[in-house]
Amino acid sequence: MKTPSPALHAADGHDLIRVHGARVNNLKDVSVEIPKRRLTVFTGVSGSGKSSLVFGTIAAESQRMINERIAPSCRALCRRWRGRTSTSLTG
Repeated sequence: MKTPSPALHAADGHDLIRVHGARVNNLKDVSVEIPKRRLTVFTGVSGSGKSSLVFGTIAAESQRMINERIAPSCRALCRRWRGRTSTSLTG
């Protein structure tokens, strides 16, 4: 018996990550389109907003979308495990 495939998330319906009007830290109304499933490199001078764009905008939204798809009980379990070290799990 085949199991039905999970419903596609809205983010899976297109091949681009679009950021419009980003205003994080030193970014001032930045808009970009980044292809999904491709290696993308951000370059620029120090202080140009590379990290703000990648971590403050794109990664933060990705994390929000991942958390949205995980059941609340699983999130609670992950929070409990987060503080443990590998040695505390063995005994």
